[in-house]
Amino acid sequence: MCILNQQLFAYVVLSSMVCSFICANQAHAQELPKNIADQLQTPSKKESDLTIEVVGQRSLELPKSAPIYRIEQKEIQRQGSKNVADILRNLPGFAVNDAGFGADIHTGTYYRGTSSNQFIILINGRPIGTNISTYHGNTDLNSIPVDSIDRVELSSGASSILYGSEAFGGVVNIITKTYQEKPETNLTAEFGSYGRSNYRASHAGGNEQLNYRFGIERYRIDNDYKVPVGAANRDPATGNLFNADTDTTSYSGSVSAQLNPRTQLDIDATVINSRRGLVYFGFPLQRDRLNHDAVSVGLKTRTQLAADQSSILNTSLGYAQDYFETTGPSGANSRTGILDTKAVTARIDHNWRTSPSNTLRSGIEVQARQLNSTANSTVPSRIAFNGVENRDTVNTAIFAVDTLKLTDKWELDLGLRQNFNSQFGSYLNPSIGSRWQITPQIAVLASATGAQRNPGLDQLYVYDTVHGWLPNPNLQPETGSTWTAGIDLALSNNSTAQINYFGNSINNRIATQATSPTTTQWANVGKVDTNGLEIAFKQKLSPQWSAFANYTYTDAQIQSGPDRGLQLALIPYSVAQAGIGYANNGWELKLLANYNGGTRRALFTSPGQTRTDFVPAFLNLDISTRIPLSAHTALNLYVENLADVQYERVNRIYSPGLTFRAGISAFF
Repeated sequence: MCILNQQLFAYVVLSSMVCSFICANQAHAQELPKNIADQLQTPSKKESDLTIEVVGQRSLELPKSAPIYRIEQKEIQRQGSKNVADILRNLPGFAVNDAGFGADIHTGTYYRGTSSNQFIILINGRPIGTNISTYHGNTDLNSIPVDSIDRVELSSGASSILYGSEAFGGVVNIITKTYQEKPETNLTAEFGSYGRSNYRASHAGGNEQLNYRFGIERYRIDNDYKVPVGAANRDPATGNLFNADTDTTSYSGSVSAQLNPRTQLDIDATVINSRRGLVYFGFPLQRDRLNHDAVSVGLKTRTQLAADQSSILNTSLGYAQDYFETTGPSGANSRTGILDTKAVTARIDHNWRTSPSNTLRSGIEVQARQLNSTANSTVPSRIAFNGVENRDTVNTAIFAVDTLKLTDKWELDLGLRQNFNSQFGSYLNPSIGSRWQITPQIAVLASATGAQRNPGLDQLYVYDTVHGWLPNPNLQPETGSTWTAGIDLALSNNSTAQINYFGNSINNRIATQATSPTTTQWANVGKVDTNGLEIAFKQKLSPQWSAFANYTYTDAQIQSGPDRGLQLALIPYSVAQAGIGYANNGWELKLLANYNGGTRRALFTSPGQTRTDFVPAFLNLDISTRIPLSAHTALNLYVENLADVQYERVNRIYSPGLTFRAGISAFF
């Protein structure tokens, strides 16, 4: 069956399910006893406060046993985050290597020891990227327009049952801004070190029945600062970092309509155009460029099927495209690689509170993915691999998570996700989780989930013209399990903490492997066991002052092959963030500290060789302030790396010393 016919079949199935859900739930909505609505109210104020303070306002769709962290729009603004990567950097569990000054996109973003193709990034509940191109990373986090973000939610555990086995590392859900009760226009202009400029504009308007928002952001930076001898992409003539400039333009928009008192329709779109130079940590001076054009469009409906909100039907249809074009020097060593990947996702899920003690969330999701690639090189040893690949795959999944309220304070989550993949057949992923509210101040939670991540289409079929990496059509899926256990604490009305132990055991991990001194190929390199500890603390010191601190320890140990017993390269043992902030009448001040230690280098080696040396640990201090100039304008100042220490971030890639940026923001 061709891919278009499979998509058509999927849409027919989804339409049929929608109709059957509506018919069934119209019936049971009328039959529910009236007293159920009274019993399904929100928890007591103390319990609700605990959830809000520790993990943010919990989404009704997510299992209670899943740890959730949330960062709001105001906090994002106070931290001066430039993009999603900056936001994630200040959340527990994240090590972000591939964003910031001179960053190399190949060094990755990691959450609890899992790489960016082992957790999923959603925008308003749907995948933002195609998740086909695993080499380039699922999504360029530098490119997502931060001005369109309302909040970011991070979840794990049974969330992977709802959003796919590829999400076994976790789920990052980016929620975009919506109507804010009155029309508003926002303008920002910022300038900073090393040719940095950033312009943002957005406008929102409408009313409760029909509202809209659109925005544009333009960002560029030269990244031509001094780096030490031996640094990646150091220009020997000037001593500066070379070919590390970035130029990105992002467009975003959304429309929301209240079709009737029980049905809401949301449409959103994001378009990204990114042009940048590539910094390669393992090669001589490079001149390769990367063009990345991305489109993400989604349509979502939310229908309240029962008068007491005990039955909610969500449907969504999404389209994503990532177009990557990598070009190398011209002449005898020219090379061009194109990856044009597309994904269409159709999904419905039904959240049904069947009784005061039971909630069932179930549904079906179909995702059709397509890859078109071109490899063209004039390098004599690579000409034989020139060619075109056109590949596609379809994955259909039926999922269900049932939450049983065993007592007033103890809930149990049971989940199943049955996948049907056109390449790797059918497989079942189960999950189990529990949350026990011991007291209004203490809650204990735990979960375990089965996992399978299939190889990317590029890893299976596409020759990498830049590195000379060979694909491997015999790759097997990564399989295993992941687990977490933790405690939520409300230490006082103004102080909360969350402590989590996490781990996973993954077989057939996929990575590049040297097969000869001149040949590297994607391969299943063996088993990796990960265990770690995650601590998050928040304190409201006064109405104006607040503080937070996060610490994550990750032991991602290789269990097979020549690197057995070593930490996975590029994943630090320890990351920590801490901050203290002041906010009063428009005045804001925040001091942020970031620590990173225990990262093993990963430079290219010959077969049988390994690297056991580590990047020196570093501590970075940043300060930001907002000074109101009038009721509608403010001056924003940021000074980063206050100690003015140039440190190696990872793999011979260095940060600059002290940097600054300043800007004016206005709203009216």
